[in-house]
Amino acid sequence: MDAPVFAAPWQAEAFALTVALHEKGLFSWSEWAQALAAEVKAPDAAQDGSDYYDHWLRALEKLLAAKGVAPRRDVDHLAAAWQRAAHATPHGKPILLENDPQRGA
Repeated sequence: MDAPVFAAPWQAEAFALTVALHEKGLFSWSEWAQALAAEVKAPDAAQDGSDYYDHWLRALEKLLAAKGVAPRRDVDHLAAAWQRAAHATPHGKPILLENDPQRGA
């Protein structure tokens, strides 16, 4: 049996998001290929490719920051808000950004 293409749901989501943003015209496929290649060739890349989608996500984040769509600072703030919301959410309940205790502060 073949191994799944994506090891985790977030990988499929990152893939789909990249394709959708390209289709919207946010970046060309050659821009994307250059961004991804730069990440995959980074010195810290795993030789077995097991971190491919980590590099994929990093390339997408950098490309969106370079385009002014999602500046790194904004992405970091939003990621921190999700982390706080996750920690503030009771077990078994959906994690909602509204659960961030610092929301609106």
